[in-house]
Amino acid sequence: MKKLILALIILVTFASCQEQKIGFVDNGKVINEIQEKKDIESKYETINESFKLRADSLSKTYQSEYQILQAKAATMSQSKQQEAVQTFQAKAQQFQQMMQKEQQELQTAYQTDIDSVISKMKTTVKDYGKANGYKFIFGTNESIGTVLYGDDASDLSDLMIKEINASYKE
Repeated sequence: MKKLILALIILVTFASCQEQKIGFVDNGKVINEIQEKKDIESKYETINESFKLRADSLSKTYQSEYQILQAKAATMSQSKQQEAVQTFQAKAQQFQQMMQKEQQELQTAYQTDIDSVISKMKTTVKDYGKANGYKFIFGTNESIGTVLYGDDASDLSDLMIKEINASYKE
């Protein structure tokens, strides 16, 4: 009986001592170096610049209209002035709402695209881990230190960047 217990303890000890593959990925580094994310940022930067130029142009048009309205108001009756100002304010408010809606749509589209990249990264890490026998792959970044130390050999960040970029080019 003692030999059986001793054999069982030795077996459990050997089983627990088996080396498990564990790695980690610096999420921030991977996300920031993925080509698809860089392309998305470039795309939205261009769209945002175009939006700003259009908004500035329309804003200048409204300022010009307001100055003309002020000059004309001096020759109008008080009721006509109020009517003209109210009409202008309604038009200006509509413009502001349109710009805010458009900007919100841009932000939502950008976030959706970035979320897609993050999802692809997670899927790639998961698939890589399964295919290569990893028991765990931890994620870390500068602000959330889930991995406080990791041997460089266990850092899969550069490998994940290459994997993701390779699938993006396809």
